[in-house]
Amino acid sequence: MFVRYLFPVLGAALLSGGAAATALESSIRPVARPAAATPTPQVTRVSVSTRSLRPKLRPEALSDNSGEAQLTRVSNPAFDNWVRSFRGRALSRGVSARVFDAAFQNINYNADVVSKDRNQAEFKRQIWDYLDSAASPERVDMGQQALSRHRSALSRIEQAYGVEAEVVTAVWGLESKYGTRMGDIPVIEALSTLSFDGRRGAFFEKQLIAALKILQNGDTTPRNFLGSWAGAMGHTQFIPTSYEAYAVDFTGDGRRDIWSNDPSDALASTAAYLKRFGWRKGMPWGVEVRVPNGARFGNTSRMPSQWAAQGVVGVDGRAVRDYGSARIIQPAGPAGASFMVFANFDVIKRYNNADAYAIGVGHLSDRIKGGPGIQASWPRGYTPVSFEERKEIQRRLKQMGYPLEKIDGIIGPNTAKSIMNFQQSAGMKTDGFASREVLKRLRSR
Repeated sequence: MFVRYLFPVLGAALLSGGAAATALESSIRPVARPAAATPTPQVTRVSVSTRSLRPKLRPEALSDNSGEAQLTRVSNPAFDNWVRSFRGRALSRGVSARVFDAAFQNINYNADVVSKDRNQAEFKRQIWDYLDSAASPERVDMGQQALSRHRSALSRIEQAYGVEAEVVTAVWGLESKYGTRMGDIPVIEALSTLSFDGRRGAFFEKQLIAALKILQNGDTTPRNFLGSWAGAMGHTQFIPTSYEAYAVDFTGDGRRDIWSNDPSDALASTAAYLKRFGWRKGMPWGVEVRVPNGARFGNTSRMPSQWAAQGVVGVDGRAVRDYGSARIIQPAGPAGASFMVFANFDVIKRYNNADAYAIGVGHLSDRIKGGPGIQASWPRGYTPVSFEERKEIQRRLKQMGYPLEKIDGIIGPNTAKSIMNFQQSAGMKTDGFASREVLKRLRSR
């Protein structure tokens, strides 16, 4: 749920099926607030020392951004007037004047938040690039370490809510890379800026009211109330209304603290959310399968044994167990991997309404558990490179002066943009793919 407009989803949407691979996009490009509402601003750049990497909207969160943030805080009289008018609406909804005034101290219009909101669709990612990042060797290794480190809490959470520890850990891994990318933008500043800006003003104002009530309930303080630029919060990136509805105090300290160094409340809240929407313990999210050539599936659901009678079997050549009714999805078309997905797949989509995200969480959970990678090849259209070679591409780009901070083997928006700039300078096709041809050209420089 958590960083999205109608959150399902500010993450990528993926159209499954069809003969060709489809691009992942974060959302449609928003319509700008009328210019008359915002007078010419005076901009102040404020360097903010960060304690974590900059999160973006799913799946952009699987990116390579790091280093110092530049918050563009703007002197904006129209925004100040909006805050004054909003104060009355907030107080009428049960927010105390004391909480409101404390929350809005030093809060300004944040132009960077609006810029990010209006440029979500700038980069498109194919399903294979997304899954390369979602279940990268680094993310799998970090997930196994996180599972081991928090085994006691995750076991108790699994017992309480019936959601497997690996699944909860995988959501944590995709949402904030196990707590390393929770965001450091003041939630009140982000949400008030987006409420004022007006693209989805009513939605963000609702989130802002909920955020103020979180402060009023004492679950956190204004100083610690940080999140992504779209107001998603904590280890597993709840939005405020979802937090209100589903967050739990698993530690029993009287606070639902999803920001704490102890992630127990956040992980339990995620499990509670999945349970609420029907998670079935013991049922897989999905299974990679082999399908007959030329088969077409639509949205038909059948038992795995019935699919087996039609030639749809696991990658081991055997019929998949009858865990429940399932359908077949081919996110890159017939030329790519095929998956038999069960009811739990759709439960994951309640957290983030995108096939790519649900496959990413499911596959990462399988890998954390020790399972294999996806067996089928993807119709990439280029010769891919290994994880270590992707890091080599990043290192060489950085050595050439391209603005890359983190060498992590993840081809996020920053790396893709740098690859495109290099490709353009080298007279290559500017597709942003980390291909063997790109690596070869970089090595020759």
